[in-house]
Amino acid sequence: MGSAQRTSGAPSLRAARLRAAALGAACLLAAAVAAQPAAAQSRPRAAGKTVVYTTRAGDTLYDVAGRYLQGPDDWQVLAQMNGVPAPKRLQPGLALKLPVARLRKEQLSVRVLAVQGAAERASGEAFAPLAVDATLTEGDRVRTGANGFVTLELADGTHLSLPPDSQLDLKTLRRTVLTGTLDREFELTRGTVDSEVTHLKKRDDRFQIRSPSVVAGVRGTRFRVNYDAAGNATTRVEVLDGAVGVARSQRPADATLVPANYGSVATSSGAIGAPVELLPAPALAAPAKVQDEPDVAFEIAPLARAHAYHVQLARDAGLLDLFSQTRTDTPRAVFRDVPNGTFFVRIAAIDENGLEGRPRTYAFERRLMGLDATAAPGPGGYEFRWSSNGAAANARYRFVLSRSKDLSAPVVDEVGLQARQITVAHLPPGEYFWAVIVEEFDGGRFYEKTSPVGAFTLSR
Repeated sequence: MGSAQRTSGAPSLRAARLRAAALGAACLLAAAVAAQPAAAQSRPRAAGKTVVYTTRAGDTLYDVAGRYLQGPDDWQVLAQMNGVPAPKRLQPGLALKLPVARLRKEQLSVRVLAVQGAAERASGEAFAPLAVDATLTEGDRVRTGANGFVTLELADGTHLSLPPDSQLDLKTLRRTVLTGTLDREFELTRGTVDSEVTHLKKRDDRFQIRSPSVVAGVRGTRFRVNYDAAGNATTRVEVLDGAVGVARSQRPADATLVPANYGSVATSSGAIGAPVELLPAPALAAPAKVQDEPDVAFEIAPLARAHAYHVQLARDAGLLDLFSQTRTDTPRAVFRDVPNGTFFVRIAAIDENGLEGRPRTYAFERRLMGLDATAAPGPGGYEFRWSSNGAAANARYRFVLSRSKDLSAPVVDEVGLQARQITVAHLPPGEYFWAVIVEEFDGGRFYEKTSPVGAFTLSR
């Protein structure tokens, strides 16, 4: 019996020892966990959407976390997600899952491509003048005054142009380091922004323009957004190329697709109007006309259903360097103080919804060559004098005097004059007509401007 008792007592002793060892290990583990920094205990758990990274020679979990996640401490997230017990020993070619929510992003910048007139930027509360080639970053704000124009250029060639009385906030400008995915978001709080977006290459790329009531998202297109902050707080979206999803700010996933050559009007409540076809591009009545008068004037061929016209001037064909614009209720647009040169005019018609239609662009020559001329009798004959407004120093003049109102069969026809006066003597009595023509050669082109035909009568 004693032997049997000794045999049964040995396993009980071993079990007691094992229980004691387990309890001690549990206490040690609890102490180790308690000793960890609070940040390590609160580190986010692996969950949600993931992307795959294929390891290279020399990679460690520390390196991968430092390069592509929020920091080296995120190695524990990777270890948990991928079941990797040794963070310093990663075989090349291993497919590691990385949590999208923890991916590291770098901030992008925006270059100021063109500025005209009153334009300012703010990185905080205070605004300062905006200059060409300035760099803007996430959180900056741009606004234009009554005569201000700004064009911004993103790294991928996307352009955003602000006409007068507009304000745009640069809300998000980021690039995911691992995937190269772009995330760019802008908020229009007043006025208009005209966007030409380079086609988005990645599925998760995002380009959005928001107003207080709607959000417009694209994948590569040309479109305009206008927010009427001073009026009834409506937002108008006009799509010229590609397609734009327009949704309420509160429900961005529920978007109305607006295709090319259509527009949509959203109310202050965020109700999205059905897409409406934009008006076709209007045409100029005399597109080849040299603008040689004191005012630059464009006559527009009237377009059916047009309630107004929007006319803009720029120094380049893409109208990135804008310098003047007007809205007119008649098919005639007038601009003052335009210097000499070759410029571009863009015209678009506006419908009853306030939607701006498809544009048309023309090149035009501005060559101010006004002439003021006088004629009066003098001691040596009849004296003719003139002055030129805008003519170059190398301009030459032609003087024509005739008995006919159409200046045919001239009595005097002097060409190549440099002086701005001429005296004609020994004229017989009668009625005479005359004019002065200013002539210029510039850039291989010939320009001329004729003064109004004058008239006088010699009685003796």
